[in-house]
Amino acid sequence: MGVLALNELDIAYGGEAVIRGLSLEVAEGEIVSLLGPSAAGKTSILKAVAGLLAPARGDIRIDGRSVLGLPPEKRSAVMVFQKPLLFPFMNVVQNIAFGLRMQGVAPAEARGRIRDILELTQLTGLEGRKVHEISGGQQQRVALARALVLKPSILLLDEPLSNLDANLRQQMRELIQDIQAETRITTLFVTHDQSEALMISHRIGLLLGGRLRQVGTPRDLFHRPVDREVAGFFGGCNFFEGRIRQGAFDCDLGSFPAPGVNANGHRLTATIRPEDIVIAADSDHSIAGRVRKTSFEGTATRLWVDCGAVSLVVLTPRSDLATGQPVRLRLPAEKIRIFPPEMKSASADFSEPSSPGSLKDL
Repeated sequence: MGVLALNELDIAYGGEAVIRGLSLEVAEGEIVSLLGPSAAGKTSILKAVAGLLAPARGDIRIDGRSVLGLPPEKRSAVMVFQKPLLFPFMNVVQNIAFGLRMQGVAPAEARGRIRDILELTQLTGLEGRKVHEISGGQQQRVALARALVLKPSILLLDEPLSNLDANLRQQMRELIQDIQAETRITTLFVTHDQSEALMISHRIGLLLGGRLRQVGTPRDLFHRPVDREVAGFFGGCNFFEGRIRQGAFDCDLGSFPAPGVNANGHRLTATIRPEDIVIAADSDHSIAGRVRKTSFEGTATRLWVDCGAVSLVVLTPRSDLATGQPVRLRLPAEKIRIFPPEMKSASADFSEPSSPGSLKDL
């Protein structure tokens, strides 16, 4: 069993609040990522769970039992840090076995556990190597194996891939996914890398300004952000303002139906992701614009398109469009989201197709 519950958690350094009122539950067998910019307090949360940092307020419960006041070794939560922190004078097996020896696990059982974990983490054949004789990715796998071999209820991963190059990082993401799927260990994963969180998580908690701004599936946060800040964190860059008047959203791009949005007279913001804007083949239901700048990005080209007073960023597979060229853009209604004037709850929604807050085809 492994259920982690954080209840109204406050964490402070030197009297200054870092985390405020954080509540989050990680279900058994779930991997949840804490995502946010540097200095958002992500690692502080892991340290509080691991017993390395005392919260100022709130409770931490593992399997229904409060662990406040318990030392780290009695919490059944093991943390893997950004750096592997291996013992350089020990070989791979000795590093993995260290925690088992501290727990007094019988040698026969320890050997069986180590054999299984070597296979799971793809370290078989490296047992006798010293730390300096293996790569950075292999070192991080040893650190992961050292944690998993203890069979903790909760696995805490603190940006364990950030020091690896792009290819190794992708391989380790896939390995962590495979290991978590096989072991079903409850995992709290900290990262500032959006693609990493989107790839490996069942759910994501986005930390901004010391608070959880939105918790949900990767698709929720990517396609259904609760406000402009959350959208911006996930690469949203197209925002246009307008007002609701008699069921229509009036803005510089025109007037569009928005039935069910009860915010007459309020100034609201709408957004659409760059990859969701379509280069139109004709003028029907489209907006006229002119390409101001282009940037080739390999599999796609990023365009900055001026549409009157509004500038839109478009990500398209086309590579034949040049600066100064006129284009027409279509914004699919189901891809457009309107934010209410004050978003108070992550459950509030104004963007479902054919529901309050949706824009119809332009």
